[in-house]
Amino acid sequence: MTILSIGYATKKALKASTGKRLRYLETSFFGSEYKPNGTFMVTGKNRSWFAAVTMADGLIYKVA
Repeated sequence: MTILSIGYATKKALKASTGKRLRYLETSFFGSEYKPNGTFMVTGKNRSWFAAVTMADGLIYKVA
């Protein structure tokens, strides 16, 4: 499963962004990790928290 580094201070802040575009940083040398549709793992700064994000049409649909 793909893990992206994202620009949210907390998981709560990420959940509050449901319905908006994801702020993320590509970290792979081997191609894009971001998917505009589907589910992937994200991590906060310094891997202080993790979340599963489901995207639909390029927008955050669900955070778990």
